[in-house]
Amino acid sequence: MDDLPSTCVDVLQLHVRTAADVQAAVLRHFKIDPAGCEVKHIALERQVLRRLTGEVNVSELHFADGFQYGSMDLGCGTGNMTELLAKEGYDMIGVDNSEDMLEIASEKRAESGLNILYLLQDMREFELYGTVKAVVSICDSINYILEEDDLREVFSLVNNYLDPKGMFIFDLNTKYKYEQMGETTIAENREEASFIWDNYYDPEEEINEYELAIFIPEGEDSDLYRKFEEVHYQRAYDLATICRLLEEAGMEFVTAYDAFTKDAPRPESERIYVVAREKGKSEK
Repeated sequence: MDDLPSTCVDVLQLHVRTAADVQAAVLRHFKIDPAGCEVKHIALERQVLRRLTGEVNVSELHFADGFQYGSMDLGCGTGNMTELLAKEGYDMIGVDNSEDMLEIASEKRAESGLNILYLLQDMREFELYGTVKAVVSICDSINYILEEDDLREVFSLVNNYLDPKGMFIFDLNTKYKYEQMGETTIAENREEASFIWDNYYDPEEEINEYELAIFIPEGEDSDLYRKFEEVHYQRAYDLATICRLLEEAGMEFVTAYDAFTKDAPRPESERIYVVAREKGKSEK
């Protein structure tokens, strides 16, 4: 690992764990910005992208054909991370398959005036107008891909749209984390919202299902709450499977880390970060 751009290592200082991780994810999903997740994520990605791109100037990320976006946030949601990275000077693309999420992201872009390109696309079949220098995908986006064939296609598309030797950084909830959560209920009453999270894990199918009930106040002085319900499914992938799918997609696996550390993933790691590199373009 000594030959890595000291990058990828710092990837790892960011997620809140277990229940806190769950709570932040829930609130983020429902457009509430908990300081815990988003701010830590941007600290991580800022370090990672700077190192992976070699501290290049924004102008160096522009392309001669007029395509002017140097990094992509895959599964960008409401654009919190995309906005923060753009404020740091990165030319950003945000890709997500939720029209509602991207509508909110576009509102944030209008307020900030940042030059961000948002694309309403499924990550399993996204298309860009050119290549990018780095791709990031965080907050469990990869876990939402339930089939190996689909995940291989995601990796293949990332490889296709990366510059030669471009970097791909993504995170994963682990099988261990899902097993530990098992069948459980997490509930919290917060000022900005309350939620109930019912979790189920099928170890044979390696599918984690969680049902969310979110209660958001109608107004500051109102005793009324609006209830939202959703069901989510995530797949547990072990690192060996991820490495195999990356290789089959044509990418080069670089390394993986246990979250919050510079160590290799452990059996009890709840979240890992994976770093991969584009392979093939420079060999042609």
